[in-house]
Amino acid sequence: MKLLEYEAKQLFTKEGISVPKGIIVSKPDEIQKDAIPEKVVVKAQVDVGGRGKAGGVLMADRETVTETAKKLLSTQIKGVPVLRVLIEERLDIQHEYYVSITMDRAKKQPVILFAETGGMDIEETARKNPDAVRSVSFNPLLPDVPGFLLRELCGNAPSDIQKTVNRLYHVFCHKDALLAEINPLVTTPAGVYAADAKLIIDDNSLARQGIAVNRDLTEREREAEKHGFSFVELGGTIGVIGNGAGLTMSTLDLIEYYGGKAADFLDVGGGADSERVMYAVRLVASVPSVKVIVVNLLGGITRCDEVARGIISAGVSVPVIVRIAGTNADEGRKLLREKGYEMLDTMDHVVKKAVEVTA
Repeated sequence: MKLLEYEAKQLFTKEGISVPKGIIVSKPDEIQKDAIPEKVVVKAQVDVGGRGKAGGVLMADRETVTETAKKLLSTQIKGVPVLRVLIEERLDIQHEYYVSITMDRAKKQPVILFAETGGMDIEETARKNPDAVRSVSFNPLLPDVPGFLLRELCGNAPSDIQKTVNRLYHVFCHKDALLAEINPLVTTPAGVYAADAKLIIDDNSLARQGIAVNRDLTEREREAEKHGFSFVELGGTIGVIGNGAGLTMSTLDLIEYYGGKAADFLDVGGGADSERVMYAVRLVASVPSVKVIVVNLLGGITRCDEVARGIISAGVSVPVIVRIAGTNADEGRKLLREKGYEMLDTMDHVVKKAVEVTA
């Protein structure tokens, strides 16, 4: 789950990373000008990339801050309404750096990226000059980034930068993060500050981190979570229901191979009963873009007759094309045949037919 900037900065502060003084407001009348520095930055708190270039970061002073905040709170950034703004002191920046920590999945280790130029154009810098971004990875059992790696990574940057990078690593570990980023990490006459902050927490650790609701989920994804499905919306026209991540992913790949576009990934899991399948079919049918649903299930601990009853109970108007094989497959096919559902023998045939329907 992605945290908003102000939430990430609150966690950074607990690990000893300095951030600009600021307040979070959702209404302009919450601003007390007497407590506002003479020069400030007003930042929209929205979960979108490129927020600054999209007009979500504005400069203001004590006299104009209320009007500036009002302006941002009445707008959208890349289609996302601004519900909160962060008002921070404007830093006297001497130099900008970039630092981020993520997981190198190939090495199964955290990797730290560092550049001696940060800011909004870091992606362009990395593209034009890959050598400008240095990286190190190391054993995740280490409680701190080894000193020699920090020196290698940060080069001629001030020693306080190294300390901040190590503290960011503590945040990354303690918060079960998939990404911890500061861009820019700045030096000022008063010291080193995280001028911006990004933190993405592993969804599997939300309960351990005391987070009750995953804000990144859509309403349908929340509904799926309630029923124990693995469900992701993908934006295509062919709904997909499978059992087992491998089978479901193979179905998605085959749809792409034949020129179709999957609307979702839904894995009902093993041993799904008729009620579980019914909810799955109704959920996929509720996706507005879906024109046809492919149900591709193998009956091992899942009984095909239960799958058939669930499909029938769903009673959706969207065409459902079925491939079931395994335990009680003959009984399941008989039930579906009696209700007029189209069934095909192989995954290949089912996917081809679905692509034809949506062509």
